[in-house]
Amino acid sequence: MRLRTAVVGVGYLGRFHAQKYKLIDRSELIGVYDANKARAEEVARELNVRTFSSLEEIAGQVDAATIATTTSSHFEIAKFFLERGVHLHVEKPITTTSAEAQTLCDLARSRKLKLQVGHVERFNPALVAAEAKLKKPLFIECHRLAPFKPRGVDVNVVLDLMIHDLDMILHLVKSEPVSVAAVGTPVLTRTDDIANARIEFSSGAVANVTASRVSLNSQRKFRVFQDAQYLSMDFGSGEVRLFTKTGEWNGEGSPPIDMESWNLEKSDALLRETEAFVDSCLSDQPCVVTGEDGLRALRLAEQIIGAIEKRSERDDRRR
Repeated sequence: MRLRTAVVGVGYLGRFHAQKYKLIDRSELIGVYDANKARAEEVARELNVRTFSSLEEIAGQVDAATIATTTSSHFEIAKFFLERGVHLHVEKPITTTSAEAQTLCDLARSRKLKLQVGHVERFNPALVAAEAKLKKPLFIECHRLAPFKPRGVDVNVVLDLMIHDLDMILHLVKSEPVSVAAVGTPVLTRTDDIANARIEFSSGAVANVTASRVSLNSQRKFRVFQDAQYLSMDFGSGEVRLFTKTGEWNGEGSPPIDMESWNLEKSDALLRETEAFVDSCLSDQPCVVTGEDGLRALRLAEQIIGAIEKRSERDDRRR
């Protein structure tokens, strides 16, 4: 049994999505669509599939689709396909507002359709390997820094980059945020290009999150502190280090700490993500990253954006 698939939006990231579908035996990539017809034809030739001329044409010929268009267009396109019985994999963030995301989740649930959100870091082997060792995180610190790229700037850096880490934090902490403080500033665009947030959760955990899309070098580091342990993950290199307290320090010499370090072989997280979506559609199992997960991350992102705006208003009044 094969899942008939399509990709809507085959720009930089969408092209990769189409390539992954083509690699999966259980997927039959029927075709691609893009508002830029020349780009769609280029990717279609590369993968030896057809070019769709409209969304209506796709809906009648596929079982599932990936939406990799600009974030601002996600809601209308996703709603169109869900109303026509098509399973969806939507790139992150799921939509630009949580109200839109809630509508999509409700629609997918009522139609018994799969709705997966493209938080690809959940499929990163560094996180997968570390999850079993994380029992009750108390403090999380993460830095996601990237050089400026024109794609993705239709939204601010919180929705563009930070939301990856917000999804992972919510997944690991498993409790609701109760307090958010944040600061951000535009640098190259009209929206925030650098942001930092401090989030407190009902479990007592605290997260300090920094994201920048105007950095000289890329960095994707995630650190978790819990009782008697510190775990450091580098999503770029795949290196994981775990420090564990093995006894009480008597005040002399080095503290009794055991350190494990390992490098994971880099795997294709996007391929694993796409395989998981295909499997969930064919086996009627829950998605690894559900629409509700995407909604929770977006709600937290909105809280952070709201905190940034309030701080900016206070600063303006003081000037």
